[in-house]
Amino acid sequence: MSANAAEWNTRHRAAAQKPPAEPASIVLEWLPLLPEGPALDLACGTGRHSLLLAARGQSVLAVDYSATALEILENRARMEKIPATRGAPGEFTKLRAGRIHLLEADLENLELPENSFALILCLQYLKRSLFAPMGRALQPGGMLLFETFTRAQLNYSGPRNPAYLLERGELRAGFPGLHVLFYRELNAGQGIASLVAQKPRKKR
Repeated sequence: MSANAAEWNTRHRAAAQKPPAEPASIVLEWLPLLPEGPALDLACGTGRHSLLLAARGQSVLAVDYSATALEILENRARMEKIPATRGAPGEFTKLRAGRIHLLEADLENLELPENSFALILCLQYLKRSLFAPMGRALQPGGMLLFETFTRAQLNYSGPRNPAYLLERGELRAGFPGLHVLFYRELNAGQGIASLVAQKPRKKR
């Protein structure tokens, strides 16, 4: 296990002693408009968004580097009577409605299947090399909801490594093949950028 994975496992164990975090406000705001087909929750952590989507009958692939986070998610899903199973990357196509499929994976080297997801969530995680694969992994008409920290966060407490902080306008420009439905950058209490974008449908 890498030092980074061990650190995240420790964080998740500590967080599990507290009540589960609420879903991000942007997810709650957009939930009625988000597609209900197969979803990918990238860097899902302990699964606050995976649980939310599965509870409305959606199939969810919940991917994270931390085995501890996925174990916590599996336990919470069981408490909410939501089926949750573990599997290998080759089982991407076997997702079933109302079920969470748990995948422990190195996100640095994750390969995403093309045209497979109606919805991709990526919150508080930044790996720029995944931008293009995420766009390709969306089905035509599928939506991406992406929110993470910008360099403005250096003005506040929290993430400090510039490698994991967005430049101004970077997120909006990072998905040129998608149609931007919503974009904003905040610099008040935290520095954060939010994007909701849709993959164009195929022309008939």
